Amino acid sequence: MFLLFLSSGLFLGWSLGANDAANIFGTAVGTRMVRFKTAATLCGIGVILGAVIAGSGTTDTITKLGTVDMPAAAFTISLAAGLTVFWLTRLALPVSTSQAIIGAIIGYNIFADMRTDYDILVRILSTWVAGPLLAGFVALVLYRLTVLGRSRIRIHMLKEDSLVRTGLLVVGFFGAFSLGANNIANITGVFMQSSPFHDIHLLPSLTVSRAQILFFTGGISIAVGVFTYSRRVMYTLGNDLFRLSPITALIVVFAHSIVLFIFSSTELQTFLIKNGLPSLPLVPISSSQAIVGAIMGIGVAKGLWGVRVRVIGEIAAGWVATPVVSGILCFFLLFFMQNVFELPVNCATAPEDTIMETSSLSTDTVYGSANSADNKAIDTHSGLRRSNSRNQPYRITDGSKSTKH
Repeated sequence: MFLLFLSSGLFLGWSLGANDAANIFGTAVGTRMVRFKTAATLCGIGVILGAVIAGSGTTDTITKLGTVDMPAAAFTISLAAGLTVFWLTRLALPVSTSQAIIGAIIGYNIFADMRTDYDILVRILSTWVAGPLLAGFVALVLYRLTVLGRSRIRIHMLKEDSLVRTGLLVVGFFGAFSLGANNIANITGVFMQSSPFHDIHLLPSLTVSRAQILFFTGGISIAVGVFTYSRRVMYTLGNDLFRLSPITALIVVFAHSIVLFIFSSTELQTFLIKNGLPSLPLVPISSSQAIVGAIMGIGVAKGLWGVRVRVIGEIAAGWVATPVVSGILCFFLLFFMQNVFELPVNCATAPEDTIMETSSLSTDTVYGSANSADNKAIDTHSGLRRSNSRNQPYRITDGSKSTKH
């Protein structure tokens, strides 16, 4: 039964592959430096590896935004986000899957009268602005450094062309890895509490957690989306927004990849904290916004002469519409799910046996069950009390009392 509910998440993953994951190689394919099949293969492999190896950080953030405790609710949230992304993708707009899933979760919280963690929400919203700005800044700096380097180092045209092609492949794979680590939360985050998967012990020192199994499944769906439906969006980004040369294409991909890595690396966050530096939130950010921000950075470096303002306006309209449409659609789909199909969408409307069965699947396994040494864990940011006991649902606490949800 869970696989049926998970189908909407896989559909969302397919939509992400058709849209957001295409951004990794969109500039390379748009400038004819890399063949589409080569780009799709590297992108699919990189996304899957990134999701499985480093997908836990941003997934934890998504699970804190709202308590999605029933499989039917997770199905509906992903379906609303997936339909929104699919529709806007048909319009050839590089929309944000991150914004679609956030809008759907907020729609769920409103419908189910669930608590929204506004601290987490503010962090996520801030990245909608910081992501493209940071990508634009990185691209501008890289472009200036590239111009300076080319003026001092003379490279034969054929040699330069070969280096750029190789760079696009290497940087693109790095970007795909970062995308998988960063955006897998959009695909599987709402399913973490209801996942029926169990840890797999391959070797005495090697265990694949149930969260990683879920990440792998989501990564496969993204890869399928890349192969089957991303070509059109790749050419949109590579040609319609800004006329990119092979070198500027490499800069755009690299700047975009750096930004995704910054917001998904738990190792970088740990390093900053240990050295007393401000840490960056591990938040799923929009790949589309990052790539467009990087392209805009190149445009600023060149004096804005090549940027098509009309296309930017269309993209901005899609960004605004995405969370609103997704949230409204999710609200009405939840109404039909609960009142027409009579499926419970939260613990308050579910039979007692359903609550006990669902709550036995704890989100503590985002980091692997081996990391849970205590019987209980308090998350001071979200106010959620988690229990490793197999029969305790989430509790919202205020320090003196708790209320079951």
